[in-house]
Amino acid sequence: MASRLRTAAAFLCNPHRRWPPAIDPASNSCQFVIPCDSACVAPERRRCGPGSPPIMDLRSIRYFVQIADLGSITRAAQHLRIAQPALSRHLRSLEDELGTELLVRLPRGVRLTGAGRQFADHCRRILRELGRAQDELRASTEMPQGQVVLGLSPTIGPLVLPGIVERVTRQCPQISLKVVEGFSIQLYDALLAGRVEVGLLTNPTPSRALTLTPLLSEPIVVLAPPQARGTRRFYTMPELAKTPVITTEAIRSIVDEQLSRYGARLNIEAEIDAVEAIRRLLLRGIGPAVMPVSTFHDDIRAGTIAAFPIADANVHRILMLVQPAERKPSAASEEIAHIVAAEANALSDAGLFSLPAGGPPQLIMPAGTGRRSARRASRKRSAST
Repeated sequence: MASRLRTAAAFLCNPHRRWPPAIDPASNSCQFVIPCDSACVAPERRRCGPGSPPIMDLRSIRYFVQIADLGSITRAAQHLRIAQPALSRHLRSLEDELGTELLVRLPRGVRLTGAGRQFADHCRRILRELGRAQDELRASTEMPQGQVVLGLSPTIGPLVLPGIVERVTRQCPQISLKVVEGFSIQLYDALLAGRVEVGLLTNPTPSRALTLTPLLSEPIVVLAPPQARGTRRFYTMPELAKTPVITTEAIRSIVDEQLSRYGARLNIEAEIDAVEAIRRLLLRGIGPAVMPVSTFHDDIRAGTIAAFPIADANVHRILMLVQPAERKPSAASEEIAHIVAAEANALSDAGLFSLPAGGPPQLIMPAGTGRRSARRASRKRSAST
């Protein structure tokens, strides 16, 4: 120890001494890490030194959101095209600055802590607002551009999406469209959280945080294998209440709410939140199902699925255009909202969301049904009335 003190004293007394660059007191770039220990708080590291840049910047925020979204530092590094050790250092620096752990490292991937989930929500909101600010500035001098997140349900998406994409490509190719599929309750939450900018939902709950624009009303019908057609033209409510049916959770809620006014409820055989699975069951002769008329429109027209109205009740779903109300929509999201509404109205005019108009409730005639069959069905309706 004495020899070390003598060496240090000799160095300090030497007028020609040279400081190492990392600790030169005359340098403004002096930066080093000082551990701050306390009996009351967990140790944390703080960067100090003149002109030290803040650790938390937009790049670090983007990096963290990418890790949170992918659930893996390795996959995030590959997606961002940076070295994994460099990404890990960014993450550790961010945790040091915030003074808390954001991720739990697992054998395969990572998991957000409670603080990490909260911070990720704030980061996503920051990035969304930055994107909107950039879009608004561009919109003042240019045509609408930027990315817009559109939410569609699995029962309506396959019908409207081809036309929407075609219109966007033709009318505003500078807009990048990201489509998210989910049931209405999931899209409703995503709109409230700001993860979706424009949504096409059915029967959403009114909220001050959302702007709801009704587009059309679509009948909900009984769908069955074609061999079940026979002489049946419709279902009455007592018949429907006695018939075990297949449907989705969302449609069951809509139908039960409307049938309750008549003192009836659906008799559920299976509740399946997978539209294609319901279609395959019907094609295999398993049914009936209660769904909106547009869900299997092509199969109904082809004659592979039969559709029957509910005769003594106006059972329907309302299709609404939904946007967040508390934030000013970007020019790009407004353009997408107009396109979605135009496509839905065009399909409605083409008859995809309605039963044949006029007369008593009737079966949607599949393609290929001849005039003789139509006249025979008409005579039967006249005889029954």
